[in-house]
Amino acid sequence: MTRQAYQLQFQLYAEDERTLLADMALDCRQNQQVRIGEQAFINLISINFQDALPLNTLLSYNFIFGTGEQQQLLTELMPELLYAGQKYPNFMIKSDLQQILHGSCRKPHFDSADGLVQVDNVIANSINEGQLRPAMLMMSGDQIYADDVAGPMLVAIHQVIELLGLYDETWQGTVVSSSDELFASPFCYYQRDQLLPKNDANKAVYEKIFSASKKPIFTSVNAKNHLVTLAEVFAMYLLTWSPMMWRLVDLTSHRVAEPFAEKYRIESKTIEQFSAGLSAVGRALAHIPSYMIFDDHDITDDWNLTRGWEEAAYQHPFSKQIIGNALIGYWLCQGWGNAPDKFIELNQEANNYFTDNGYLQQEQLIDALLAWDQWHYSLAISPKVIVLDTRTQRWRSESNANKPSGLMDWEALSELQQELINEPEVILVSPAPIYGVKMIEAIQRIFTFIGLPLVVDAENWMAHSGTANVMLNIFRHHKTPPDFIILSGDVHYSFFYEVTHRFRRNSSRIFQITASGIKNQFPNGLLKWLERLNRYLYGSRSPLNWFTKRRRMKIQVRKPDLAQRNTLINQSGIGLITLTHDEQVVKAELLTANNKRVLFHPLNTRE
Repeated sequence: MTRQAYQLQFQLYAEDERTLLADMALDCRQNQQVRIGEQAFINLISINFQDALPLNTLLSYNFIFGTGEQQQLLTELMPELLYAGQKYPNFMIKSDLQQILHGSCRKPHFDSADGLVQVDNVIANSINEGQLRPAMLMMSGDQIYADDVAGPMLVAIHQVIELLGLYDETWQGTVVSSSDELFASPFCYYQRDQLLPKNDANKAVYEKIFSASKKPIFTSVNAKNHLVTLAEVFAMYLLTWSPMMWRLVDLTSHRVAEPFAEKYRIESKTIEQFSAGLSAVGRALAHIPSYMIFDDHDITDDWNLTRGWEEAAYQHPFSKQIIGNALIGYWLCQGWGNAPDKFIELNQEANNYFTDNGYLQQEQLIDALLAWDQWHYSLAISPKVIVLDTRTQRWRSESNANKPSGLMDWEALSELQQELINEPEVILVSPAPIYGVKMIEAIQRIFTFIGLPLVVDAENWMAHSGTANVMLNIFRHHKTPPDFIILSGDVHYSFFYEVTHRFRRNSSRIFQITASGIKNQFPNGLLKWLERLNRYLYGSRSPLNWFTKRRRMKIQVRKPDLAQRNTLINQSGIGLITLTHDEQVVKAELLTANNKRVLFHPLNTRE
């Protein structure tokens, strides 16, 4: 993002940082500039080279920002992007995926260090040896928390909106009807739920989207600072990924009411620690290909969890606009960069919605994005990477509006199967684990049975029989790969399952590595009890295990500590997988935010 519309020039250098491979002024097709404020432009840069770039070679790059006769280099404007001894940032396009960094769930105000800083450490140790650098960083959901925002972060967001002149907006269906009224309201901080309509017609919206009540099984969701406006969403992205605007905000200047002053003070310390690490995060992202997909918190908690949730959310204009604003933010700040060719037509329409006079036809844009069905994508590399959209192509229950929807519907799963046919091996990115912890899934089933799936975030593949059966049939199909690697997140703890499916016509081995969260954790005491109950009730010798045994499959657990019985890691960090090309197939580690390296050891533990 830039503060004005620049003419950009791109330069690409060979490994020696002197030999110029490309030097081009970017036209409007290569750099589309979307104005989102008086002094804010999103630059959608997509360059197609006439000749393929060299593989397995370090390539250095630079941008020149031009305004009239004045020119400034990226490396002059942002010298913090460079490691010691570098002239330009660099990257490498690898011919195969020997190593991948992956993770999910990065909540700025969670009280832990930021796992993405470990990506910076990995790259720093391989800055001049590209063959040692992981091939990519894959983030599988909850890159931002639009629904769970700290008070100091919201204060910073509003200062950024003012500094950049991000545009105002209006809406219908609540007490306040514009961003100006929202920001001036005494309920703006820590009390936004008070601004929602509370008549019977809107009770479902209040309870299912913005309720800050306790969830008795897993966690509490604080939606009292839920992002509302599109300007807030854009500012959130700036403050989550870059240190630049943090240098201009003042967290001591705020209008937070006295009853929340102590909470604000505590959160400020955590937010200040988070912002201090963003220079390292930005430097890392400048040196590694990065991909991502949304999960619920990128938009709102329990996003599309049930048909009833959807009906309540999208039939009310206010909640629909809030969800739509977050989806617009994802499109421009994350989604389009995963597969730019998919978004050409949608991006060409951007100037109809973002103008010098503010946001226009916002309702029409939201409708277009809610109907968009191309958020998923694949990477044609070895092995092939397929990234699933498990949020917008749901298999909705026709019989019960409160029953959890399947994470993918029949059409999406059929398309997935076609992508898998005749592939020798595949890396599948699923925001939620396909194979979960049985004890936790059992609790989710109980609450679903009594009509309360929202209480326990019943987000698992087995919650919908149609989706579960089709996915298992895909694994058993004789033309799909014999080996799958599944990268997942969502759950706020990390684990490694090795699953073997035995069928008459073929067998498949599935290696599911769950790395979650980057900056988030499960309540530690509760997770210990759940894991202990899972071991007692669903261990290999437990009678209950026989009654709930998953069909024709054997599950082995790779433990993080052979001396302990625990199989789950509850620490913030980033996952690192290495393809071994031996009988283990993959080596998995967790690089914890507190600078430890945890290996998942192969271990024969049958379900």
